[in-house]
Amino acid sequence: MDFLLITGMSGAGKSLALNYFEDRGYFCVDNLPPALISKFAELCLQSDLDKIALVSDIRGREFFNELFKELSNIEKMNLNYNILFLEASDDVLIRRYKETRRRHPLDEEGRILDAIERERKLLEELRGRATKIIDTGELKISELQEELNQLFLAEEDKNLLHVSLISFGFKYGTPRDADLVMDVRFLPNPYYVDFLREKTGNDQEVQDYVLKWPLTDKFYDKFFGLIDFLLPEYKKEGKSHLSIAIGCTGGKHRSVTTVNKLSEFITDKNFNINIEHRDIEK
Repeated sequence: MDFLLITGMSGAGKSLALNYFEDRGYFCVDNLPPALISKFAELCLQSDLDKIALVSDIRGREFFNELFKELSNIEKMNLNYNILFLEASDDVLIRRYKETRRRHPLDEEGRILDAIERERKLLEELRGRATKIIDTGELKISELQEELNQLFLAEEDKNLLHVSLISFGFKYGTPRDADLVMDVRFLPNPYYVDFLREKTGNDQEVQDYVLKWPLTDKFYDKFFGLIDFLLPEYKKEGKSHLSIAIGCTGGKHRSVTTVNKLSEFITDKNFNINIEHRDIEK
């Protein structure tokens, strides 16, 4: 089991880190009281979960003193764990609190710097036990994600952008979670060819029909070229998942063909690809 404890200074980006691990299939828990960590670990061992990430920090208040005892209990279970500690300079943390107008968990008198100094002292021993330490002070979100990639992803998964290709029918509505939407209803429609009507874009006859037109060839050249340009740029920006939806009228012929051909086009470009033909059976 991959068991990760995320902790560190308040305002250093622990929530962003937790979101990163959630996007990569981890079961994530935020603000778990330290006194419950070993109990939680026991439940995880009894389940089929294999990747766990949890945030436990100074928000646990008096329970935070139980953290080292709980880590000792985990070690007795023979459960290997890592500690990711996030930090930033006092100036950066003060600026972030002023920008968000949130209150520091230890700030009782409106003096942010005093609260930060108290927290840093309380976390000093835990920082010394951390497996990984990241100073987020000068990092953009994309740069933090890249840092986490290098530290935690398997070598073969580093720098991969996950691309979802979805075919759909406009008559059934546009996918609400799509990042990019392309309308291919201008392409010649196999629906109006009797022997192709009941077939789909997964059938070679339909693909041959859609692909035989000069219009299709010209469109694919421009559209695939655009995707070829965009994917590395999204990847460079630190985007972990991109959803591309391609629609025709019913979601059975032109959109399915285009998704299949686009998948072939980007298969060898170091991206994880998932295909969904949402409306093909409707």
